[in-house]
Order: sequence, then structure tokens, then C-alpha cells
Amino acid sequence: MTKINCLNPIADCGLKLFSDNYEIVDSLDNADAALVRSASMHELELPDSLVAIARAGAGVNNIPLEECAERGIVVFNTPGANANGVKELVVAGLMLASRDLMGGYNWVKENADDPDIAKKVEKQKKNYAGNEIQGKKLGVIGLGAIGAKVANIAFRLGMQVYGYDPFVSVDSAWVLSRHIKHITNVEDIYRECDYITIHVPALESTKGMLNKEAFAMMKDGTRILNFSRDTLVNDADIKEALASGKIAKYVTDFPNPAIAGVENVIALPHLGASTEESEDNCAIMAVKQIADFIENGNIKNSVNYPACDAGICATASRVTICHKNIPDMLTRFTGVFADKSINIANMVSKSKGDWAYTILDVESEIDNEIQDALAAVEGVVKVRAI
Repeated sequence: MTKINCLNPIADCGLKLFSDNYEIVDSLDNADAALVRSASMHELELPDSLVAIARAGAGVNNIPLEECAERGIVVFNTPGANANGVKELVVAGLMLASRDLMGGYNWVKENADDPDIAKKVEKQKKNYAGNEIQGKKLGVIGLGAIGAKVANIAFRLGMQVYGYDPFVSVDSAWVLSRHIKHITNVEDIYRECDYITIHVPALESTKGMLNKEAFAMMKDGTRILNFSRDTLVNDADIKEALASGKIAKYVTDFPNPAIAGVENVIALPHLGASTEESEDNCAIMAVKQIADFIENGNIKNSVNYPACDAGICATASRVTICHKNIPDMLTRFTGVFADKSINIANMVSKSKGDWAYTILDVESEIDNEIQDALAAVEGVVKVRAI
């Protein structure tokens, strides 16, 4: 029985996909796999039994990725599952940045008991006038699942859309509208665009990428949208840019003490993927990925190990190996089977940075002696027989 621990509530439509061979347990102790949304795992003691973690969402900064890689724990995420929900909120963010909807709403709420409110509206509304987005230039930094959707819908809303992503995937490139202007230098977006929305992962290389140097290149009155991660924008620098008028509005899904309540900041309580549909989609994708990995050893959408798919095993046994990406590993693996006169019918091996993953289908049953011999190979961190 495979034990699954849910560190956060996971939608039932996903959990119901697990067969009777799986058991949902209350503790991470002795669990084979974990499902998580926002709970931080950095402080947790991960059991030796754990082979996989699936994040029901895209961001994985709440998971100790390197520790997991070193212990052969494959970490999955669910890119694209919540993309539509975030895209729709970005569209709302464009409207909030353009029209003073919040100011108007607050005025109505504050004057709700005034019997003359209907008359006063006509005089007050001029205080909340804004701009239309049609014809304006939008810069989309990051053209992944969410960024591509944002770019496409913004074009349909009449905006001139500039897209920047030096690492755009083939899948995203296929779905992008041909009307999106591809930019090879992000500084051109800073200089040209009236609105800038950022959709890149939180990495050391992207931390604080929207800072005083970037703001200095922008037009006066540029509007910034951040529905990706709070660390992408330097808080002190954007507060200074807002105070000077260089940035007209900052709409973010990540309130913190530094920017919450600051004038011309519209901070939402991390609502990007908070829709029933997004939560369902993420749960379904996460469960399917975990099940395929547990039952077949296949990896799809891992953030610390390479994608690797050998389909369904058609031989006596399948062995999966998490190992370091160093020379001569395959020779040593095949040597273990050769010493036991076991034929390898199929083999798939992929690498990703410092780590690699190998699937071997063999024509004999695998015993503990063979697993121990594979585990003893220098650079191997986890061996699993399926």
C-alpha cells in the first residue's frame, strides 16, 4: 500500500483518482509521497521512505529542492494547471491599474448612508477617472503557461503586446499569437511599455530584477503588475519610484509589511490561483504525476530531475535510479545486470543539471542483492524496483 500525505487540503476530485492501492495518511512519517500547496517543507524532517513530492501549483520555493535531489526525492509541480485563473486576475489587475476602481468603490462605501449619494456621484466621479488599455503597450516578461495566456488575451483586448523570454518553451511558442512582438532585450520593454507584467520564477538571478535601475529606464507613469512572486520586485525601490511618480501604480498579489497600505499600491491576498477550477486542475495533475511515477517510474514536470518516460513496463521488472550526472554511470549500471546474466530489454536515461535519472526494463525479477549493488555505485542516491 502506497502512503500519501497531504500537507495542505487537496481537492477531492484529484485524490479520488488514486486507486485502492493508495492510502491517504495523516502524517509525513513513513509516507511514500507528499502532496503540498503552500505549506513550507524547509523545516520538516523528510522520512527515508519519501520518494516524491508534488506541488499542486507552479512555484516550488516552499520545498527544499536541493536536499530532495540529493536524497533521490523527485519533486513535481503543475505548470499550466492554474494558468487561466492567474491570467484572469492579471486582466483584473490591468483594469485596477488603469481605472481608479478602488477609489470609487471606497467612496461609495463611505457615503452609503448619504440620501443624496446618487446626485453626488456625478460630481465625485471625475476624481476617479482613469485610462483605457486599448492601444497601450504591454510588456510581458516571461512567456510560460501564464505569460503566454496573458499576452494573447491582452492583444485581443486591443493592446500592443511585447513579449520577452529568452528561454520560451516550444509549447508556449506554439500557443503565442503571431501578433505578439518578440523582444530580445528586456530593457526595450522597460523603455517602450506603458504596462509591465512579470511572469518568471523566483530564482537568485531574478530576485529584485525590477529595481531602481529598471525603473529609471521606464516611462513616467508606467504601471507594474506582479502576479508571480514578491521577491521579483525590490520593495524599497518601487516605493521610491511610486513616490516620485515614475511608477503610477503597482498591482501585486503579494502583500508584505513594506508595501501594504502604500499609496498607489494595490495589494491582493495571493488570489491568483484561488479559484475552484485552478485548485481542481492542480490536484488532478499532481495526483496523475505521482501515480505515474509510483506505478511506472515515469517523470513529467519535475523541477529537480529530468523528464523521463518509458511508458508502461512490458518486461518482468523495471528499475529506476536517481543519480548524479557524472560519466560512466550507464556502463556501471549495465555491468551489474551483466554480472547476473540479466538481459536489459529497454533503457531510458536523461540528465538535468547536476542530476540524472535512468529507467531500465529487465527480463528477470529484481532481488535485493541487485538493488543493493546498484545503490552501491558511486553517485547513486536512490534505487527503486517497480
